[in-house]
Amino acid sequence: MADGISRRGFLGTAAITGGLAAAGAAAGCASDTSGPKAKPSGRAPTEVFSPPAKKLKGSLTILMWSHFVPRHDTWFDKFVADWGKRVGVNVRVDHINTVDVPRRAASEIQSGHGHDLIQHIAPLSQYEPSVLDMADVVQEATRRWGQQLELCRKSSYNPNTRRFYAYCPGWAPDPGDYRKSMWQKVGLPNGPHTYDDLLRGAAEIKRTTGIPCGVGLSPETDTNMAMRALMWSYGASEQDANERVVIGSDATVAAVDFMARLWRQAETSEVFSWTPASNNQALIAGRSSYILNSISAWRTAQATNTAVSDDIFFVPALRGPKAALAAQHVIQQWIVPKYSANADAAKEFLLHYTANFASASYYSELYDFPGWPSLVPQLDGWLGKDPWGARPADKLSLLKSAVSWSANIGYPGPSNPAVGEIFNTNVLPTMFARAARGQVSAKQAVAEAAGQVNTIFANWRARGLVGG
Repeated sequence: MADGISRRGFLGTAAITGGLAAAGAAAGCASDTSGPKAKPSGRAPTEVFSPPAKKLKGSLTILMWSHFVPRHDTWFDKFVADWGKRVGVNVRVDHINTVDVPRRAASEIQSGHGHDLIQHIAPLSQYEPSVLDMADVVQEATRRWGQQLELCRKSSYNPNTRRFYAYCPGWAPDPGDYRKSMWQKVGLPNGPHTYDDLLRGAAEIKRTTGIPCGVGLSPETDTNMAMRALMWSYGASEQDANERVVIGSDATVAAVDFMARLWRQAETSEVFSWTPASNNQALIAGRSSYILNSISAWRTAQATNTAVSDDIFFVPALRGPKAALAAQHVIQQWIVPKYSANADAAKEFLLHYTANFASASYYSELYDFPGWPSLVPQLDGWLGKDPWGARPADKLSLLKSAVSWSANIGYPGPSNPAVGEIFNTNVLPTMFARAARGQVSAKQAVAEAAGQVNTIFANWRARGLVGG
């Protein structure tokens, strides 16, 4: 049945042919990209196949986001269709706007029927009671490919229940993206490297040009990531390493106060209503000097305006008073709901997908990084000489060290169900936005959020799913 995937080795090395056919229905994309037109340099990775541990049959339905780099979905849809033909499974992939995935997943889980396999780019830990334990898949992947990144493990494993509520084969870093020409004029040609740099430089750019900074303050994924990065860099967090609530600290108040000052001096009111695509669109259009995002905005500009893409550069996590940490921009969360009619096929496909993660990295144009690093030994070479036409070719070299300045949602603890609920109900973006708007003081905004966080933690702790 679904449990107990065989421990047989990964034997086959037959190549799967690439192509442009799509197996799934691509829904409207929340993304901001249209896909680079340039052809890659170098050779695409050779894809591998090995027979499943048992004979598969029936249908497999997959719900997942429309990738911010469309070339990935062109590759993925044919990749999964080819796998289905080889193993005798009818596969359907439904891509939808990333902002719609949580609502759709919640609806399907509540109703007890829907897709066999669901993927999202942010924590789904709040669904742990309703999904299968993925420990068997993780154990098999670790046996085959070595140690999983701790960043990915902490984003998919609940140490209190000892269950993997999700399978996490990949992630995306979250560097700062800045327009070099704008920052040169304020004496920071290499962009900001501290939050003080960001405030000083972005405020001066806005004062002299009218162009604001682009750090969101709305109830959406990018803002959730950005506000956590700011908090960690100030020495604040939702919980400590032992899952005790610590959000109501002076460090959190200081982080909220900083963001209020950044908004007043360097931003505009549009950030209160942004979607995940808005900061990318603003940067490309020349309406923002800096955003905290993945590389997808720049990849879009490569396809549409090389003058803009050549002017976009990257910086690692900004340093605050205590640290320099960023949240991962995307964390792959693959879940198999308990209602799934074909969990065996879902789990076998995930192993096949992971085995070919070099292709996922390549066709996502280096957006997707592996959770099992041994699978993409080419990554550092690609980052040093971008196969998709970066100018200069080593523009992405700083991402070689991205693991060292990236943290999981819930840091310094795990992405437990309480953290998942806090993320998906946008508690932190609301806290920061209320203070920035002047609706409450920074101290009062933190106190309100602390009350919500404590209630959420108490609920999950009573159910035995959160420690502390």
